Amino acid sequence: MTLQEKDSQYLWHPYTQHKTSQTPIVISRGEGALLWDENNKEYIDAIASWWVNPFGHSNKFIADAIYKQLTTLEHVLFGGFTHEPAIKVAEKLMEILPKNQQKIFFSDNGSTAVEVAIKVALQYFFNKGEKRTTIIAFENAFHGDTFAAMAASGISFYTQAFQGMFIDVVRIPVPVKGQEQVSFEALENAIQHHNCAGFIFEPLVQGAAGMVMYEPEALAKLITICKKNDVLTIADEVMTGFGKTGKTFAMDYVAEVPDMMCLSKALTGGTIPMAITTFTQNVFHAFYDDDINKALFHGHTFTANPTGCAAALASIELLQQDEMQVNIQRITQNHLAFQKKIENHPKVITARTLGVIFAVEIKSDSEESYYGSMRTKLYNFFIEKGVVLRPVGNIVYVLPPYIMTDEQLQKVYKTIEEAIEMV
Repeated sequence: MTLQEKDSQYLWHPYTQHKTSQTPIVISRGEGALLWDENNKEYIDAIASWWVNPFGHSNKFIADAIYKQLTTLEHVLFGGFTHEPAIKVAEKLMEILPKNQQKIFFSDNGSTAVEVAIKVALQYFFNKGEKRTTIIAFENAFHGDTFAAMAASGISFYTQAFQGMFIDVVRIPVPVKGQEQVSFEALENAIQHHNCAGFIFEPLVQGAAGMVMYEPEALAKLITICKKNDVLTIADEVMTGFGKTGKTFAMDYVAEVPDMMCLSKALTGGTIPMAITTFTQNVFHAFYDDDINKALFHGHTFTANPTGCAAALASIELLQQDEMQVNIQRITQNHLAFQKKIENHPKVITARTLGVIFAVEIKSDSEESYYGSMRTKLYNFFIEKGVVLRPVGNIVYVLPPYIMTDEQLQKVYKTIEEAIEMV
């Protein structure tokens, strides 16, 4: 049997309808911004493998840090024990996070980071003797696939099989340009009419919705409204964190600060699954009590895995290097130039960019679904051309590794231009 045949026999892939989907491509190796399949065909990984590989594949600096940690301590339970790598990660994050973030809680991935934050928001008020059961979220949000994260998400076909089983969530419009006041009023109305514990949001960029972007000033206003009404705020930086928006965190653009932040994806440079939820001292204090029942009873077997911590430390060190910061700005400037070139194309509705994130919305003769015919046609075209891009309906986005060369970027842009002409 071939590897593809064995895959078909044994494996169940994410976001895949196996009856109608094509056979997955077998990737044998990766280096930098490139991947090679089993037949040695080369692909440019223009989305950093779902936004996790900012420093490229097979990064030696991170690999060496992982190897060194594996020969010392690969894992130890985090209940009743601690270790230096976890403490060092906490110290490093305290240097780069908004200054009000004082405590960190480890978990396994973006969904679990969100799950922890939502549980904390609900229990925060329960511990204070106040029952609040509602979470506020944006329309078309995506926060993950575990139950609370899925409840907060607004992409219906992901969640329609589970309607009636979720925690209470009320949705408000995203404050995109021209809709800011509508969003502000919707938030105030939600707080007035529901017993709201927290407001969760993807700061400045809604990733899975097609890189929908809005301004820092609008987000600051929403956070201010929440603060005035004692509603906790949760910044889901799983996608935007660690340089994607041009700053370390998207919240670095915003004048207000959140009560909690969710981190994952690029945290370990795409090497080991790990996530972190961060909190203010005030949030932590609501769980600090002589009453054992007020503790946060949540944990994961691989909480604060030392090997993952070593990868995270190496990843943050790479991010802070001058060379990497120059790369981020270089890609940003390339995106801006391409945006200017493409935005007035007759087949383009809009083009937008922030940091290393670029998105273009292509005109369609019919309303495009998330996994509709245009998306499939575009995806297949990109793969044929040796470029890994995963369109969201009729929206094509680029979110490359920071080490991608100008030549590779230009090939990606050229391929997108050819695709626009094709559809």
